[in-house]
Amino acid sequence: MASDKRNRTGTTRRNYLKLTGAIMASSAMMGSAAANHSEYDDNYDTVIDVTEVGADSGGNESITPILQEYADDDTLLYFPSGRYYMDEQFRFTGFNNFGMIGHDAELVPASYQEFNDNDGNYRLFRLGVDYDPGNDLRVEGFTVDQTADNTGIRVIEAAVTDGLVVRDIDIQGQHDSGTFGPARFEVTNADGTGLVEQFKAPEGGAYVGNAPANSLWRGPTGILCNQNSGTITFRDCVLGGFPDNGLYASEGTGTIQIEGGRFEGSTGANVRLGGNGSYIEDATIIANQENANDIAQRALRIGEGTDVVARNVDVRTTIDESPAIWVTSSADNVTIVDSTVTARSDSAMPAISIRGSAGRTTISQTTVDHETGGGPAIKIKQGDKPVFLENVTIVGNAPTNGTRSAIQNNRNDSEFRNLRVEHGGSGGRRALTNTASNVVIYEGDYVSEDNAIVESGTGTLIQGVSALARSGNPALRITSNAENVTVKDSNIANGIDDNSPDGYGGGNNSSEYDSGDENDGNTGDDGSSGDDGSSGDDGGSGDDGSSGDDGSSGDDGSSGDDGSSGDDGSSGDDGSSGDDNYDVPDGDVCPKR
Repeated sequence: MASDKRNRTGTTRRNYLKLTGAIMASSAMMGSAAANHSEYDDNYDTVIDVTEVGADSGGNESITPILQEYADDDTLLYFPSGRYYMDEQFRFTGFNNFGMIGHDAELVPASYQEFNDNDGNYRLFRLGVDYDPGNDLRVEGFTVDQTADNTGIRVIEAAVTDGLVVRDIDIQGQHDSGTFGPARFEVTNADGTGLVEQFKAPEGGAYVGNAPANSLWRGPTGILCNQNSGTITFRDCVLGGFPDNGLYASEGTGTIQIEGGRFEGSTGANVRLGGNGSYIEDATIIANQENANDIAQRALRIGEGTDVVARNVDVRTTIDESPAIWVTSSADNVTIVDSTVTARSDSAMPAISIRGSAGRTTISQTTVDHETGGGPAIKIKQGDKPVFLENVTIVGNAPTNGTRSAIQNNRNDSEFRNLRVEHGGSGGRRALTNTASNVVIYEGDYVSEDNAIVESGTGTLIQGVSALARSGNPALRITSNAENVTVKDSNIANGIDDNSPDGYGGGNNSSEYDSGDENDGNTGDDGSSGDDGSSGDDGGSGDDGSSGDDGSSGDDGSSGDDGSSGDDGSSGDDGSSGDDNYDVPDGDVCPKR
């Protein structure tokens, strides 16, 4: 298909200079928010004030024909103060160096019923497509008025090889039409870069059942970036509750960089992060919005990527059956560091769930505050690569519903170093339960109710730990499934209850609790400085249910997580009641738009 390029003569140099003066004079009157528009003038051969070529700034006549006529290579379209009505998509592809900048400019979409969609094209701006991308695009400084009923139209969809800049887009009102979400971005070249800064849609979107369109599974995603090949930075963006996902930045081969921002209330995931070498830092992510369809949420989901880092993030959940962090779906070499994770719920659920399909994962210098209706603070399912926890603090209380331990580890070769776990509640609670082989539990302070540590693995080393069971029971219980366990240099209150067939090795242990070391679980600061797609991203049947992402029959469907009926005479550490058998699925059922 041919590009949508135009070939025409631009403004004269005289008009260009006249426009530059107008911009500077207007900036002086309006303040510093618009003072930098003129800095881009030298980047374009042609600069056009759209009102001088016929665009209606009163919000009455559609400006789409004007944009279609005057868009060209090396062209900047300038929108002075006013309201600009659009009732049809502006499509421009295959361009080189094109920009649109607003100065106190407001875009006003037509309603869903009045928008000329041309067979489903409910967008204001479509700038580049996969097969004919643009190069060097700037869109900046627009407020989008979607406060009228049924005016939720996708604001911008952009595909560029390199040089994407979208900045200061403020959407007012809810995305309520049931059509594609506010934005979709793609950098098609592996060496290309993009920046999306202060894109804000704080009022979220409506479910399709409450919207006139019925083209999506459950409703729009806030920002979609699911085919990215380059590097895109999302800086200080704000997204409210969308019925599918908030920021969906996964499944591409490129790199995603999320810097700051606030994401809350979206179903599926508030932030879904993947890619290679990607990170999120200094952001706040919150699952806090109930929905009428009883679909659970995740605050942060990490999957489909390698070398992914979450740094200094404040991640919270207050919704039943909605973990704060999910690590899943072929994510490998994931790091969560200098962060705060909080779970508050009446249901049994983890704060952090590391799924069977997830690879190597490291959590360090992080505080987990877990007060729910049961389940673990951190749940580590059986998988191919180890999990490492170091300098992690876990606090809170929970009853003995589902998993009883603050940390439940089922993964071989994992390590737990210098942790501080003080997590209690009902009488059966534990600080750490391990069922895996060749695990290291080194230093740290473990305090809980029934036992502090329950060991059911093979080849485990426990060294230099302090442990206390508030019940007065031995703080360490070694079950009949355990073999080749070594315990040394540790302070285990009330001794060790050893049921292993071969007895544990080691020595230099004390049955007196010493309160651990003052540096146990040292997480530095609180890691909370941040304040701040897709017609169906989650088509599976549940977080750990029968179609779980590790191909098993479910995380909690057996008679006991350690394979036994429970050494304490109970039904096992993870009985059939489960703590994550709920509808937070992994798979996708529809192409994402």
